[in-house]
Amino acid sequence: MNGSLFEPRLRDGDYIPRFFAYYYKQWHDYTMSYHDHHSTEIMYMISGFCRVDVQTGENVEESITLRKGEFIMLDAGVPHRLVVEGEQPCRMLNVEFGFTEGVRVGPSIRQMAAEEQEVTTLMSRPFPYLVLSDPEEVYYALKSLVLELDQRKEQPGAMAEMLFMQLLVRIARLREEAERSNTQQTDMYIKRCIEFLHLNYDRDIVVKDMAAAVNLHPGYLHRIFKKHTGQTLTAYLTMLRMDKARMLLQQTDIPIQEIADYVGVASRQYFHMLFKKHTGKTPVEYRSAVERNVRNYAEEDGS
Repeated sequence: MNGSLFEPRLRDGDYIPRFFAYYYKQWHDYTMSYHDHHSTEIMYMISGFCRVDVQTGENVEESITLRKGEFIMLDAGVPHRLVVEGEQPCRMLNVEFGFTEGVRVGPSIRQMAAEEQEVTTLMSRPFPYLVLSDPEEVYYALKSLVLELDQRKEQPGAMAEMLFMQLLVRIARLREEAERSNTQQTDMYIKRCIEFLHLNYDRDIVVKDMAAAVNLHPGYLHRIFKKHTGQTLTAYLTMLRMDKARMLLQQTDIPIQEIADYVGVASRQYFHMLFKKHTGKTPVEYRSAVERNVRNYAEEDGS
């Protein structure tokens, strides 16, 4: 069967790993041709650094720089190539594996996934490639597996299967930890950005100012802000400014023609247009309605 970890049959039947290639290799000033495998491949960076180019779609290419202690896991059928430039060599450990039907001594992939929720999550969320930084847990499992395979060349036994299951669990758990960490970091960036907006809405600010305040690229901040809040940065800032304008119109005697300056909108005409779009009323209509409500309340209270 296909060597992809995302093959549905792995979750329905009983399959065990099948190993196609496993080797250490030191690369120096080398550019590999694009190729793909019927198997899943793990490329672990032991020392130095290199670049892996991956074709994730038609005319879509992504480049990943791997450094010591990082690894990339490539799904079956994904075109990729290794590029090593400069004088410094890089040393890697590669393992290519697929799956075959049956059960020996250890658990099948399906049975392991039933015991480990992280493995189930990993197998049910396909990716063309996965890059993770390893605290040496994956490397320990990977090199133990390769050593066992070298010693049992003819027929890898139960030990190789168990070491592979350990490797799979460690990768799945590491991915969960990385995603939790990324989520926490994203939450922090969004919180800081929102604080910046609340502290600076009265100024003429644009997306690059917001990004500089939290040390992120404007495009990246725009994407994570929209995903986290459901609004663009500009839409959130406009909403904040109109809410402040509504408060000032309702609770102060600041002249209407000056409110735009208080909320950081340079053009009064543009402010009037935004305010009506946000509230359904012009600033004059809004303040008049507030004053009318106050008078009515005072008259009712006096009666």
